[in-house]
Amino acid sequence: MKVLKSLLWRIVWGLFVLLILYQLWLFAHICWWIKFNPATSSFMEDRLEVMQDRNPKAGLKYKWVDYNKISGNLKRALIVAEDAKFVDHEGFDWEGISSAYEKNLKKGKIVAGGSTISQQLAKNLFLSTKRTPWRKAEEAVITLMLEAVMDKRRIFEIYLNIIEWGNGIFGAEAAARHYFGVSAGQLSPEQAAKLAAMVPNPRYYDRHREAPGMLAKTFVILDRMPDAGIP
Repeated sequence: MKVLKSLLWRIVWGLFVLLILYQLWLFAHICWWIKFNPATSSFMEDRLEVMQDRNPKAGLKYKWVDYNKISGNLKRALIVAEDAKFVDHEGFDWEGISSAYEKNLKKGKIVAGGSTISQQLAKNLFLSTKRTPWRKAEEAVITLMLEAVMDKRRIFEIYLNIIEWGNGIFGAEAAARHYFGVSAGQLSPEQAAKLAAMVPNPRYYDRHREAPGMLAKTFVILDRMPDAGIP
């Protein structure tokens, strides 16, 4: 019995050590990305794998651009659409999370999300697309790491460069070229608002670019953009 307890204790301790080492591995990446740009993300790699299962020659459209080369219109549009309190919170919008929970409870299914830009970045950089309690917990830990070592401008810069905007379309530059034939720095308010409206379901909206719901949201975003605070 003592041998069994000792073995179980060693297994638990070993798992704990592995967990700590994994967190340190994540933190080391985040520290590296304070100065150096990520070349890819977990979500980008997952999407590429899916695409290449269907077509082995498939590739992603992606090009990194610095923060000051991305239109302020797109920055304001995304703040309005995805995280109005981004410049003020410390990674979590508790009011937004509570509101989303109430909406989902009322509908009996997930119809709203309360994730901030920092949480979305944490998920896209490191985690799989599978919804699990472990993933949400890890997302929270990574969000805290991001907010602890990066300023808001750097978090937003990476986010702008790695979010999905269509089938194989990642980042502001690729999206601007794909949809409007311009650079990320040349996006008009209307173009930026439309891109921001696409973020919740970009692959669908890539195929249905005149979807009524997206167009309605575009006008709402456009109306609120002048009041958006950006880092």
